[in-house]
Amino acid sequence: MNRYALLLITSMLLVGTNVGIGKSIVEFVPVPLFALLRFVIAMAVLWPLLRVAKLRRVKRDEWLNLFLQALFGTFGFTLLMLGGVQRTSAVAAGVITSTIPAVVALLSWLILKERPNGRALASIALAIVGVLVINLAHVDHNADGESSLAGNLMVLGAVCCESLYIILSRRLTQTLAPVDICAYTHLFGLLLMLPLGAGAWLEFDFRAVPFSVWMLVLWYGLSASIFSFWLWMKGIRHVPGSLAGVFSAVLPVAAAVYGILFLGERPSFAHGIALACVVTGIGLASLKLKRLPTVAS
Repeated sequence: MNRYALLLITSMLLVGTNVGIGKSIVEFVPVPLFALLRFVIAMAVLWPLLRVAKLRRVKRDEWLNLFLQALFGTFGFTLLMLGGVQRTSAVAAGVITSTIPAVVALLSWLILKERPNGRALASIALAIVGVLVINLAHVDHNADGESSLAGNLMVLGAVCCESLYIILSRRLTQTLAPVDICAYTHLFGLLLMLPLGAGAWLEFDFRAVPFSVWMLVLWYGLSASIFSFWLWMKGIRHVPGSLAGVFSAVLPVAAAVYGILFLGERPSFAHGIALACVVTGIGLASLKLKRLPTVAS
């Protein structure tokens, strides 16, 4: 395994553990405030990239695309993901989040008219089965249960937002540097989150939160917005896209391990079935099969 593959694996490990870390944080900090703090931390680091000369070179249609990316990929994703993990288990959230490759393929089919091949269709079907298994297994649980239908659906909504972000970013990566896209979308995210988080900021008693939780908030802001993003972009430039999808399977494993070790969660049989479906789908879609020369690859 080369170092670029290790970069992708590390990125997915960070994303997976952030699912559990987010659940740990929202037990002490309200979701709107935590979401706002994430963007404040990110922009404190990314602010030097917002130079006026560079901003003037961004075209009007690119600004519109950046705003839509921020609306779905940072603002919508953050609120739905944090609200979801507050209501469901880290294990369930990790499995649902790992369906992102399949959802991207599905939305590309519906929005971009990119017809998926047989393996992509199988991956989409397995991802749908995995999500249905988790939700049906907990349909009778109330909001106070370890895993709730509402929380699972919010995480699924976050997955759809992130998938839309990925689709929207396809054109922008041809004209803007990835790190600049990250800075611009987080600036929009901060502006969108301010009305929701400002009130919670003024009313919240910061002294009631343990110091260790504030360290988790700082780590989440840096990890989710900068570290995992940079690692993925650095690795994906040197790893075939067909292989990169396999590393998404690390995400639910990392989320499950964090939930078991630090949150005292115990995965159920339904989680195992759902995880098997999703991981099989990722592997199936990413596997580069040998074909006869007369058959299109």
